[in-house]
Amino acid sequence: MRLVIARCSVDYAGRLTAHLPSAPRLILVKADGSVSVHADDRAYKPLNWMSPPCTLKEGDDRRWTVENKTGEKLIITMEEILHDSSHELGADPGLIKDGVEAHLQELLADRMETLGDGWSLIRREFPTAIGPVDILCRDGDGTTVAIEIKRRGEIDGVEQLTRYLELLNRDPHLAPVKGVFAAQEIKPQARVLATDRGIDCVTLDYDALRGIEDDKLRLF
Repeated sequence: MRLVIARCSVDYAGRLTAHLPSAPRLILVKADGSVSVHADDRAYKPLNWMSPPCTLKEGDDRRWTVENKTGEKLIITMEEILHDSSHELGADPGLIKDGVEAHLQELLADRMETLGDGWSLIRREFPTAIGPVDILCRDGDGTTVAIEIKRRGEIDGVEQLTRYLELLNRDPHLAPVKGVFAAQEIKPQARVLATDRGIDCVTLDYDALRGIEDDKLRLF
């Protein structure tokens, strides 16, 4: 990653035009080719940027031209460079989550009765051609149920469960398969989409489930 702090002006030319007058700014050039221009506010959001794939050309006149494959250009005119350094960050290990989703899956699989009388586990991480279903189980009537668990339930999670259900219902040994979308918090739009597709929504209380676990493990 290359970090440049410079007094510069920025012009964007493409489907629209935009101009940032001269001011001190931070310019990030990442290994993926992206270039973004930041001010000392707005948190993580850049003032302007160019996403990869794009090319960066540095002219002799201290003018940087960043161009993407559609011909849009980000032109950065340097007036004074205050800092310029490059750093090799290496492969990123990725975000390590706090384990809430995995723990919710473990707790719910261990206490299927929290969803209703007679519910029983078939398998956690049930494999499909497009990835594992968090929990496959049977309800009190013996119907197969696929459960997708999220910490925060959004539309993407409902779409994911919909794809699982489509595959699972092709298996005559499992069909018909119902869906349950379970999360600590379910966004209204996700709930509407799930209901429209015949998927039940369940709000999980993580602290309560952990309490159940604690009671189960306590000897006295």
